[in-house]
Amino acid sequence: MLRIEVSPDGPSHLTFSGLEKYNIPAPDDGFDSEINGRVVLQFEDEQEAVDYSNRLDKYAESLSGQNLPEYLIVRDIIHAISDDEFVQAYIQS
Repeated sequence: MLRIEVSPDGPSHLTFSGLEKYNIPAPDDGFDSEINGRVVLQFEDEQEAVDYSNRLDKYAESLSGQNLPEYLIVRDIIHAISDDEFVQAYIQS
């Protein structure tokens, strides 16, 4: 199981309660929340995280504006995945 935490310091200032307001596609293993309200993405493995990131990228392209909260949330999630050390090692191998 791979868990990736999304920082609330990004442009969307994402929290779990904020995420619940929007219909963002979830990873296959879902979203979880830390006690502090941070969003945690759950994946079976690194490949699943990469695939989800690619799906979210296509979803972001379908949104009508880059200043929409949904777009900012999706970008923050994609950045969290691409910045994860396990995902980076997987891509480099």
